[in-house]
Amino acid sequence: MNNESCIHRQNILKDRFFKLPNEEAKYDMIIQMGKKIAPMDPLYLQPENLVAGCQSQMFLVASEKEGKVFFQVASDALISAGLAALMLEVYNGETAETILTCPPVFIDELGIATSLTPSRANGLYSVHLRMKQEALKLIIKRQKQS
Repeated sequence: MNNESCIHRQNILKDRFFKLPNEEAKYDMIIQMGKKIAPMDPLYLQPENLVAGCQSQMFLVASEKEGKVFFQVASDALISAGLAALMLEVYNGETAETILTCPPVFIDELGIATSLTPSRANGLYSVHLRMKQEALKLIIKRQKQS
């Protein structure tokens, strides 16, 4: 399994965050990233698209195009949207197989999870879990079609 792209994306994020002077600047960057997420089509704001385990309402949908997985997310909280944006930076446009096999090590390496409340950290991991579940669904769908 080739995870070079996923690892490269994580390294880029780490470089951006390591340059920040303090925790407050990290939070500010996360919030700014959340503000830049493209709005989700209101049709997807359905209970089946809610991410379980998030403190705020977080919706996530996935689609596959030319072998790459693309996610849309929406959240009613800026910090949650920003945390989802971190995951989008790493996993959007990757193959389903990469999403399943490339862990988000940057979260621990940057100390992001430890600076969050337990419920926000749980939400971050829940978004990653849901991304992996969606990737697996796409693999199964693909296998059924062939």
